[in-house]
Amino acid sequence: MLSRNPEEPIISVEGITARFGEETILADVSFQVRRGERFAILGGSGCGKTVLLKHLVGLYRPYTGTVRVMGTNMTEVEEADLIELRKKMGVLFQSGALLGSLTLYENVALPLQAYTDLSPAAIEEIVGMKLALVNLEGYQNHLPEELSGGMKKRAGLARAMALDPEILFFDEPSGGLDPVTAAEMDNLIKGINTGMGTTMVIVTHDLPSIFGVASRVIMLDKGVRGIIAEGDPSTLRETSQDPRVVHFFNRQMAGRDQEER
Repeated sequence: MLSRNPEEPIISVEGITARFGEETILADVSFQVRRGERFAILGGSGCGKTVLLKHLVGLYRPYTGTVRVMGTNMTEVEEADLIELRKKMGVLFQSGALLGSLTLYENVALPLQAYTDLSPAAIEEIVGMKLALVNLEGYQNHLPEELSGGMKKRAGLARAMALDPEILFFDEPSGGLDPVTAAEMDNLIKGINTGMGTTMVIVTHDLPSIFGVASRVIMLDKGVRGIIAEGDPSTLRETSQDPRVVHFFNRQMAGRDQEER
């Protein structure tokens, strides 16, 4: 059953190990996410960021350890309860994951049609509100192929928010975007968090996003298969003595940081 205790962490990961065959990706990883915070999962390529994210949303189950989301043990949950839990989680994948044969309206309406008994008129109103929230008013009849990369991601975010989730998960939300569009996405994430109190869990390696959006981070390392740093990203950049952390946070900001300078 779903827990409603407001005092407990909204996500609690306790000693999980992630394995695929004989390969261990993560070993004995533990952390918590507090309600309403903007929490980022960092690290270099191949360190297990997306694997960890998929454990948090229930796509993967850990080899050992437990993942609790909103009080529900994801390693033991029955399928019916997992469906109910996922109604309270929204996910924005890297590509936006829109269905290419459907208009934006139809894409955003899908969760509402699948999981609610709302009337067509009510669904139309909600879809309009969600598209307006991500600055896509007037685009409801467009197909994904008619949109820019940034617009596709914002449309994917509108769909992720259709059911007013308590947690939004982002997999590289600024990935593949130009500097201006990436900054707009960062501001949108912050605005939704501030205005609605939605908990944000963000997988990213983009330094401007990390320092502009995240209130707290964990950093994964491929070599140790786990967490090597946790805390405020600015504090970690200034005070960490771990050369891996120092290198990550003080590397030259490629791409959009170059243009912003």
